[in-house]
Amino acid sequence: MYKKLLKAVTNLGSPRVLLVGDFLLDSYVYGDALRISPEAPVQVLKVVNRQYSCGGAGAVAVDLRALGAGCICIGAVGNDDNGKLLKEQLTELKADTSGIITLSDRPTISKQRLIGLAQHRHRQQLLRIDDECTRPFDEAEYDKILKIYTDKLSQADIVCIQDYNKGVVSQGLCCELIKLASGAGKKVLIDPPVMDDYSKYTGASLITPNRRETSNAVGFSIETVEDASRASGIIAEKLKVEAVVITLDKDGAFLHTSRTSEHIPTIPRSVYDVTGAGDMVLAMLAVSLAAGCDYTTAVQLANIAGGIEVEKFGVATVTVDEIVNEIIAENRGKGGKIHDIDTLVDVLTFHRQQKEKIVFTNGCFDVLHRGHIEFLKFCKSQGDVVVLGLNSDVSVRQIKGSGRPINNQHDRAAVLAALETVDYIVIFDEPDPLKTIEKVKPDVLVKGQDWSDKGVIGRQFVESGGGKVVLAPLVEGKSSTSTIEKMQSIQKKRSGPKDGLEAVNE
Repeated sequence: MYKKLLKAVTNLGSPRVLLVGDFLLDSYVYGDALRISPEAPVQVLKVVNRQYSCGGAGAVAVDLRALGAGCICIGAVGNDDNGKLLKEQLTELKADTSGIITLSDRPTISKQRLIGLAQHRHRQQLLRIDDECTRPFDEAEYDKILKIYTDKLSQADIVCIQDYNKGVVSQGLCCELIKLASGAGKKVLIDPPVMDDYSKYTGASLITPNRRETSNAVGFSIETVEDASRASGIIAEKLKVEAVVITLDKDGAFLHTSRTSEHIPTIPRSVYDVTGAGDMVLAMLAVSLAAGCDYTTAVQLANIAGGIEVEKFGVATVTVDEIVNEIIAENRGKGGKIHDIDTLVDVLTFHRQQKEKIVFTNGCFDVLHRGHIEFLKFCKSQGDVVVLGLNSDVSVRQIKGSGRPINNQHDRAAVLAALETVDYIVIFDEPDPLKTIEKVKPDVLVKGQDWSDKGVIGRQFVESGGGKVVLAPLVEGKSSTSTIEKMQSIQKKRSGPKDGLEAVNE
């Protein structure tokens, strides 16, 4: 299973998802909660920060973009500042917002959360203030949404409907969306709200209610895996869907299809905040199914993604690298190796407290060979913790040209993470690693001896902090470029003109 999941998540590509639903704006007001008001027995919140993020279907869009998928958004906002801000944030993520219409007779749905900070850092939600209008749209507005959907359907690989029961996904519109997508041969995934009647989702490909939503839909409480099994069969039969995925928080998920009925457990988590977990699950299901994964693999990946999300505060994204990291960590039974730079800095602080020496090196590591292995052994001999800065695909193309890399950054990171000589991996987009080096602050910077005449990038910074630069010996004749050229040469010989004997035999 480990290899299958790793292969699946590193080959997701960039599918395009047509996302229909209720888009809303989440706002967070952070403040120090230091005293009780003299006016009433309530806390006084002294504001220290405000943050805004995409919520509802918008959160799914953010998650899709974090996973590398394209996102075409269809929905509605009000003609107000919140609507403008929401569309601006989605546009900054390079999501297609041309399908989000602006309405003058209702506000942009918003949820404002007041967050108290104990001792300036421990977060606790105190209150949520919702501003919304949930009455149905008029027929002209639904017709406009349907026309946009019809025009954009051919651009998408899969369709997601994120229904918060706020007015966009009406009975009639939902049935038409599913009918049109099915006719075009595209899967339709549904994340439903708490409601008694799911009939408008009939004919969809997949529906993913949580424990509470399922209980409401089938009329009995989902307490056990057996309850989930029974409920999933009822929903599948009633709605004629290909798959039912019931998310069961700490118990993972239950998957029902015509071919399988199985419980997919999750690993124990330190749950910080469940906000946005369902959005993350829907996004991961969409991307993995669009990439050709079977339902079981897609649910396993969604389980992992949702689990990572609940360990973060608020509506947080999860990246492919984090999922790769988690899969490797589960398989190895210890902490993962692939980190973003900010997380890595925190981890390295711990190592420094243990008086451990940090070694940094960097490179493309496109086609791994003996030279790489010997080089990384040398790096490990120079200190206690080896941090490898890995050039992203964008960075490699800038350095090596459009034909490189041969292996994408997720594959390269996964292979390197399996080596005992590598402790941590951070992927960077710049052509050179200077910014990464300045954040890592290594005690030792290692490069190959071929850099002796080029000038080692980061030397001045490292040495100014009391560190040193070491040049590693190279294995003669070993490089990714020479390996790739040799493979290309062999391929050309095999595909070249046949000799006389081969021609006669044919």
